[in-house]
Amino acid sequence: MKMSVAVVAGLLLVLVPAAGAYAQGVDDAQIASIVVTANQVDIDAGKLASAMGSNAEVKKFGEQMATDHAGVNKQAVELVTKLKVTPKDNPTSTSLKDGGAANVASLKKLSGAAFDKAYIDHEVAYHQQVLDAIDKTLIPSASNQELKALLVKVRPAFVAHLEHAKMVQSSLK
Repeated sequence: MKMSVAVVAGLLLVLVPAAGAYAQGVDDAQIASIVVTANQVDIDAGKLASAMGSNAEVKKFGEQMATDHAGVNKQAVELVTKLKVTPKDNPTSTSLKDGGAANVASLKKLSGAAFDKAYIDHEVAYHQQVLDAIDKTLIPSASNQELKALLVKVRPAFVAHLEHAKMVQSSLK
């Protein structure tokens, strides 16, 4: 299940770029890049939350995101290696990378309850957008059946991440 949660989270985070537009017609190499980038974005934010969060649940959630996404990246690399797919940068992966860096920079300026709220609010929005991306772009665009099956398999884990983030968010109010 950890792989599923991590992969789903990574995939879902794929299309939460500031641009807000979904990648259309991405191929398997681009999907691979999106997955790896999205996972890294949540690893970075999760590590920051586990270090800077003031609320125990925020810290715990950040640790879980960093751990789950690191595991997913490892497995994603194994899958693309097996499939002989070389991840290919694309506008979505670039937007994710830039958006992730901007989010971390913004979070670093905050502390205490303001940090906790900003981190969790971002995680809720990001995971919802990733779910939309999985449903509207990634699954329909994946041409390799193993990749498509993995995306379908991990979707419920992403839903679990979103629900967990919403639970933490409601506890902060």
